Amino acid sequence: MANILILGSGGFGAALAVMLHKSGHQVSMWSKFQQELDEIRLYGEHRRLLPGIPIDTAIRLTSGLEDAAQAELAIIAVPSFAVRETARALAPRLGKDTVVANVGKGFEEKTLLRLSQVIREEIPENDIVVLSGPSHAEEIARNVPTTIVAACANRAGAEYVQDLLMNTNLRVYVSDDMVGVELGGALKNIIAICAGVCDGLGLGDNTKAALMTRGLAEIARLGAAMGAQAETFAGLTGMGDLIVTCTSMHSRNRRAGIFLGQGLSPEEALSRVGMTVEGIIADRAAYALAQRYGVEMPIVEQLYQVITQGKEVRQALADLMGRPRRHENEHIWLQENRVSPPAHTNSEDLS
Repeated sequence: MANILILGSGGFGAALAVMLHKSGHQVSMWSKFQQELDEIRLYGEHRRLLPGIPIDTAIRLTSGLEDAAQAELAIIAVPSFAVRETARALAPRLGKDTVVANVGKGFEEKTLLRLSQVIREEIPENDIVVLSGPSHAEEIARNVPTTIVAACANRAGAEYVQDLLMNTNLRVYVSDDMVGVELGGALKNIIAICAGVCDGLGLGDNTKAALMTRGLAEIARLGAAMGAQAETFAGLTGMGDLIVTCTSMHSRNRRAGIFLGQGLSPEEALSRVGMTVEGIIADRAAYALAQRYGVEMPIVEQLYQVITQGKEVRQALADLMGRPRRHENEHIWLQENRVSPPAHTNSEDLS
């Protein structure tokens, strides 16, 4: 059994704390929001995000990081915009052998860095592991069988996290493709917003199936340009996470999209959801990355115009449906039209 520190007291952090405690680990949950910790202590549960799920008093709740050096595994479970601040606060407290895992799915918008890259800049020496896959906090906390992926540049780091986390209701696979695992987890939130738009507009199963399929093609296209392995996007952090996020009402991204489809502005939609909607940030980042790498991402582009330029969602749908004809296989289309794929350098993105 291990000493595990979870940074973040949101729904996913709390769900992990509950699961890992039940597995016999010694668990601490940190938050900079003392009021949230006080409410969890008072009610014995996270009433806002995980109502009805008991949080055992043996799980240590803290707003300080003085005991971080004792942690064998530190799991960062905060929104993308808070990852750098959290990693920076954690860095001087960590033991040299502590493995750092991240469960957030997104980008640092200002730099367009993947979250593992952000953490690496602040914590340069420790193993960084990415945890991703179809895994709603609400279901993990209720012991619903779930499968995720642990990715690390050092296979031993991924296998260490795999061994610690696996139990009768959580199966963990390992991967060497950090780029693909992170991109799949971040970019599927964009498509989930669009899936919600389809629902808000009252469209059918045909539309959503088309959206998800072509959305996955866009994700894989950018992933290939950034150095990811193509097969990753057919797995849990590509297709798997895309399916669950586009179809579940647990998904705040899908819920935001429903509000957009019903005619609310992006600001009103975010207010209705009341929590961080990572797909909004991810869409702006993906749009910029598509420009950088010369990759066509028409779904990403249309959502970008909706959230930044006030474009009507029905017009965005019409523009997608009215695009020039193409072959479904990108390589065949490129050959037939004698278009050379852009050259890419991946040194920055493979770190």
